[in-house]
Amino acid sequence: MAGKPVRPVNAIDQTRRMLSLVTYLKERPGARVEDVARAFGISEDELVSDLDVLPMCGTSFRGGDLLDIDTDGERIWWHNPDDVAEPLRIAADEATALLVAARAVATLPGLRESDRQALLRATAKVEAASGEAAGASARLSVTFEAEGGVFADVDRAISERRRLWIRYYSPARDEVTEREIDPIRLVSVGHTYVEAWCRRSEARRTFRLDRVAEIKILDEASAPPEVELRDLSEGLVQPAAEDPEVVVEVGPGGRWVAEYYPHDSADELADGGLRITLRTPDPASLRRLALRLGRDGRIVSPPELADSARQAAREALTAYDGVEVQESHGTRVVQERQGDRQEQGL
Repeated sequence: MAGKPVRPVNAIDQTRRMLSLVTYLKERPGARVEDVARAFGISEDELVSDLDVLPMCGTSFRGGDLLDIDTDGERIWWHNPDDVAEPLRIAADEATALLVAARAVATLPGLRESDRQALLRATAKVEAASGEAAGASARLSVTFEAEGGVFADVDRAISERRRLWIRYYSPARDEVTEREIDPIRLVSVGHTYVEAWCRRSEARRTFRLDRVAEIKILDEASAPPEVELRDLSEGLVQPAAEDPEVVVEVGPGGRWVAEYYPHDSADELADGGLRITLRTPDPASLRRLALRLGRDGRIVSPPELADSARQAAREALTAYDGVEVQESHGTRVVQERQGDRQEQGL
């Protein structure tokens, strides 16, 4: 089987191909992998990737209603084409949700006109088949957040293989930078991200769409190096063994850190807290975690990161009127000029 990397592809193109693939396989039982890949103009690796997704598709989440498609590496077999071939009647709530979503997507800026027209034709057919539900859906509308326009531009750039210029806000550094990126793919893991080759850092980076302050599609062709696509099933942040090690101690109120941050170890402390060892390619990004934890945690190492977190806390505190900051044996005590309340922090 071919071993070259999977080419970048946008979601619309892949969905269109997989729908065609279902029809193709139904008419050709036992089709050869190499023949199908050649017919669709894709590599065998891309075809196998599609075949891994198809068994999760069907008319419901019951096992018998999913596509039972597999391959032995040479041929492709569909074992239950007749079981899932019967058309279903769409329910009123399903029709309403589908029509509202379709009308909203049709208004997205940057959507290719051919795709928009195809979507509008499909929407008209659903309206005709939905009866009264179509009238109910007409009274509903959807307004996309700001990232909708960014999504459309990124999707278009991937489709047309063009480079992007972005102004991007990095909360870890609290700064806005300008970058040129070669987009590779869009991914959704809680938020929507674009995985891209960043020309500024000359490395693969992931950018969250709602942090893109400005975006432009450039005339230059997008030419990211051939990279192996990461498996994001375990989450977007997957530390590497060579990443710097950070040790954080949290009290009982900060135990949630072990649930939300991938870590190497989490050892119990006598007070009910945890000593958490984790790795991150950007240790400075944990300063915000330190400020968020407050009295519920502190960075132990590396020492320069702990010092940086304390300095960030001092700067935040001095921004408040009437606050004095004192240092005592590594622990900061905040005393308000009015009142006796004290807070112990990182």
